[in-house]
Amino acid sequence: MDYSVIIPVYNSEASLEELAGWLVAVMDATGKSYEMIFIDDGSRDESWQVLNKLKALYQDKLTAIRLAKNFGQHSATFCGFNFAKGDFVITIDDDLQIPPEEIPKLMQAMEENDAELVYGIYRKKNHSYIRNLGSRAVKKISHLLGRPKEGSSFRLISSNIIQKIIIHHQNFVFIDEILHWYTDYVELVTVEHHPRKYKKSGYSMRRIWGLLANIMFYYTTVPLKVMVYGGLISSVFFFILSLIFALKKILFNVPLGYTSLIVAILLSTSLILLSLGVLGEYLSRIYMVQNKKPLYSVKKVL
Repeated sequence: MDYSVIIPVYNSEASLEELAGWLVAVMDATGKSYEMIFIDDGSRDESWQVLNKLKALYQDKLTAIRLAKNFGQHSATFCGFNFAKGDFVITIDDDLQIPPEEIPKLMQAMEENDAELVYGIYRKKNHSYIRNLGSRAVKKISHLLGRPKEGSSFRLISSNIIQKIIIHHQNFVFIDEILHWYTDYVELVTVEHHPRKYKKSGYSMRRIWGLLANIMFYYTTVPLKVMVYGGLISSVFFFILSLIFALKKILFNVPLGYTSLIVAILLSTSLILLSLGVLGEYLSRIYMVQNKKPLYSVKKVL
């Protein structure tokens, strides 16, 4: 098998038939052997029924997986990695915003540059304002992690990288970060990105915030560093402030006053509570990892 095309699905009944037919036409034209793996990530519409019809239509070319509940796009994609048989894996969204005709560009870039990972980068993003805001925030965090800002869910990945990342069993994965743990042979290709044709994005502000928080606490030590440097700065500040008040009292007999005492107590207490909150977030995630909570649960495979 040359290529495995992985498509995480969530409430996309309107676009699945068109996407599957489009993918078949494009992949047949490449002359390569391939499979399509659709993962229904707990959809609440008729997506699974549509996938049943597509399975009957395309048979051996298509695998349909139904998860027991909604686990999120990255978990659903990770599930597809475990079922992929191809020498190369393509990931693409189910919303038709990325035309499958862009897939050969990724293939060409990988062949010409001996890359292990190729991203399709959009000329112009046609997401909603909230989705674009979340994407920019993820890129900022990626920059803090020391890797390139650019990336997308439209990727071509070598199977040897896939075999390395599927050993990860934590209950939250951010695929792009794990991919960059294993390779620096990354290429970027500019591709088209169309406006969303059906429905709205499933990424609400709450889900985007949850994703950002998980990335921060699972893959960075930034909150801990903020605690360290914040504590250091506040300690220096309060030492200087205390020294000033002491000198005023000794030299000029100025009363310290109620306000200065309350301000000092409130500021120091707030810093302690913030630090405890950050430590609590890390401890909760350590607990979840040690508890070996599964990344996803498969209900049915067609």
